[in-house]
Amino acid sequence: MADSIGLKRRPDARRVGEMLILCVVGIAINIILSTLSGKFELPFYLDAVGTVFSAAIGGTLPGVIVGLSTNLIKSASDWPSIYYGTLNVMIAVATSLFTRDAFKKRYILPMIFVLAAIGGLLGSILTWFLFGFAGEGISADLARSVNEIMFKSRFLSQLTADFCIDLGDKAISVVFAYLAYIIVPKKMVERLHIYGWRQKPLNLRELRAINKTKVRQISLRSKLLLLVSAAVTIIAVVAIGIGYYLFRETTIKDHTEFARGIVKYQKDCLDPDMIDTYLRLGETAPGYWETKEQLRLTFISSDNIRYMYVYRVMEDGCHVVFDMDTEDLRGDRVGNVITYPEDIEKNLPDFLAGKEIEPTISNDKRFGWVMSIYEPVFDSTGRCVCYSCVDISMNQLNDLSHAYLAKEISLFLGVFIMVLCVGVWLADYHIIYPLNTMSHGAHSFAYNSTEERDATVERIKSLEIRTGDEIENLYCAYAQTTEESMQYLTESRKKSRQIDKLQGGLLMVLADIIESRDKCTGDHIRKTAEYTRIILNKLREMGEFSDILTDEYIGNVVRAAPLHDIGKINIPDAVLNKPERLTDEEYEIMKSHATAGYEIIDKAISNLDYTGYLEQARQMAHYHHEKWDGSGYPSHLKGEEIPLSARVMAVADVFDALMSKRSYKEPFTVEQAMDIIKEGSGKHFDPKVVEAFTAAEEEVRSVSEKFSG
Repeated sequence: MADSIGLKRRPDARRVGEMLILCVVGIAINIILSTLSGKFELPFYLDAVGTVFSAAIGGTLPGVIVGLSTNLIKSASDWPSIYYGTLNVMIAVATSLFTRDAFKKRYILPMIFVLAAIGGLLGSILTWFLFGFAGEGISADLARSVNEIMFKSRFLSQLTADFCIDLGDKAISVVFAYLAYIIVPKKMVERLHIYGWRQKPLNLRELRAINKTKVRQISLRSKLLLLVSAAVTIIAVVAIGIGYYLFRETTIKDHTEFARGIVKYQKDCLDPDMIDTYLRLGETAPGYWETKEQLRLTFISSDNIRYMYVYRVMEDGCHVVFDMDTEDLRGDRVGNVITYPEDIEKNLPDFLAGKEIEPTISNDKRFGWVMSIYEPVFDSTGRCVCYSCVDISMNQLNDLSHAYLAKEISLFLGVFIMVLCVGVWLADYHIIYPLNTMSHGAHSFAYNSTEERDATVERIKSLEIRTGDEIENLYCAYAQTTEESMQYLTESRKKSRQIDKLQGGLLMVLADIIESRDKCTGDHIRKTAEYTRIILNKLREMGEFSDILTDEYIGNVVRAAPLHDIGKINIPDAVLNKPERLTDEEYEIMKSHATAGYEIIDKAISNLDYTGYLEQARQMAHYHHEKWDGSGYPSHLKGEEIPLSARVMAVADVFDALMSKRSYKEPFTVEQAMDIIKEGSGKHFDPKVVEAFTAAEEEVRSVSEKFSG
């Protein structure tokens, strides 16, 4: 897709209208193709083609709207269709995930299998709970064939048949959507995506960048999703639970009323005054068979009637008056005495007394889950001569309850996913994108120059976040604070440079004062600083000490170089400017300037929070007379025990001394001085420093000529 994904801050009426047109087209495709499929008895449903098309072209929201609306419309003529809306919604979400960046050819096959798993497998499970094994429909014949050939399980047979058929169905849907995606102009595809920017629109590259913003534990987007999901789920679980409970109670009540009606009708068929005769004469009693036939017709009038019988409950057991035969159990003959069933035994005193008995529900291996209704039958004298009994099967209640639960969950999931999609859409544009954009902007601040700082402020201002709530307040405060901070930083940098410049000037004045006491040196501090810069840059160019030679380090060393002889302030003039060679005692006094320089700078550092280049100045002042072989002073360090800055200064210091005129010698030529430096490599000097210094001979010569001129 094109890089730019939006031109307006909010979805204008035209863009919303285009998205609605896409939804209408998607719904029409679903309805028309599914109707044609049914009319011509095609082996496919074709009721998700428009859903896949809308989700691939317009994104999650249009796809979900099309999926749910299609099944709502179809339910007007085929009510069970509404329960499959969830599957259409899930298909829309899956399609939009596959085609989020672009609909690529390599996605086609995995999409077909994923969508077939949703429509075929999940759809088959839903059908099983709603209707049981498929008796009719597209997959019914195939399911029966699979049941006969492959699986004994009817459930697995139906699952296999539905998945196989749905593979072909979703292959048609995905291929159709892919062809449409190719044909529809990319600019139109962009426009059909609905955006709700509450800030300056971001392009795809910027979106990817801000979405990679790291969080400490869990993102705000995830928290919002969890919160919405938890809230909706809790409400749904409570609502489904209450509905399920009320449904079961209502169904049990209906079963009870039905059973009471059957029992009352059964009582009407009996002649109470003939019960004693039936028990005495049995089946030969007058009118016995006529009464039993009436009871039989009542018994077979409903599949819900599990057992029907008439008992006289006595001390020795239940005396059978009538007992209807069932398909799997032959009824007891009249006059037989049987042991008390469990529910009669529990209420035996009431049965013996001829009292009204509350309906009982029992579940055992022999008779199954049944509701038993017992009604006392009284003769003309008011004596309870028997009980009219009906057992109503409650197995259907389980099936009805499971189907009801499946319907509720199916409807809930469809609405839940749609609410979640809308919630995510609103959260993204009103909360997540604005916050992530600000966070990303904060991480990409540029402080290096005034121009970069100004560009950062302008970039933050250009976000134009307008959510109209606390986030907009936060953005305004954030933008204002950033602008003021950048202004303050600019002023601070400016003052810092001024202070830095003043400090550097004071140091040079101090170094000049010290140098002016030594009448044998001329521009020594400036020349050694230049030589130091040349050596350090050449070392970095050669790849040496790459972990040390940063811009900051080199800058600090060059700034610190003029202070390397600050300790000479403690040396008496008589020693410092003696025209002849120094005595051993005088030389020891002269050597003390290294320790004195260290102590002077160390005192300065102790009063500062930021040492900066003074740390390098302390090391150079202390160790610039140390030698590579350990024969130097004051600490007799050797090799890399000597700080790098001091090793560099040793070469610069000796070279300038060789090139300078003294009261006791004439200046050496560049060639002579270079030769002496080379001879000291590995003894007096660090070989790598010497190599860098000699490699930069032209630059060294240029500095020497500049100051000699």
